[in-house]
Amino acid sequence: MPPRIVHYNDPVLRKKGAKVTKFGAELHELANQMIDAMYAAHGIGLAAHQIGQALQVCVVDLRETESEFDWELDGARPPLDIIMPLVVANPVVLAHPGPELPYEEGCLSFPKINGDVLRPDEITVKFQDEHGTPHVMRCNGLLSRCIQHEADHLNGVLFIDRMDAATLKRLDPDIKALKKRTREAAKR
Repeated sequence: MPPRIVHYNDPVLRKKGAKVTKFGAELHELANQMIDAMYAAHGIGLAAHQIGQALQVCVVDLRETESEFDWELDGARPPLDIIMPLVVANPVVLAHPGPELPYEEGCLSFPKINGDVLRPDEITVKFQDEHGTPHVMRCNGLLSRCIQHEADHLNGVLFIDRMDAATLKRLDPDIKALKKRTREAAKR
């Protein structure tokens, strides 16, 4: 059974994750659990925080999406089936110059709550895989957005923090209701 995904107002979602320093079987098992939880929830990305662990690791898999995006991993363009699901540890995201674009984002820690978020379209991300091997990926479109969203989680930043005031106002009743449900569930 995959681990439970924590919802908004769980304190772990606001913590800065610890840097991954041990690579091996334990991290590999954590990544597999995260991938299972992501697939079970029909998501495209998941941060360790979302299963209750404040650690700088996330997973991404966009193979089933219909979105178009470009990527280059370590100077090559390997097929997605080879590189995904992607395990990203200790990411450092660098935005490329250009406009920030709006896109409706959702989050597995905010079920059924979606809103527009402005983000750079193209990024370079430096990270390590689950074996500790360093990589550099340049990407755009949904892959860029997904990595930025998950990297935010690893630093205690949520997608609602990046929404404009009008979007937040529209979503406020749903966010408050989720916050209340999370608080009540924690009492049980």
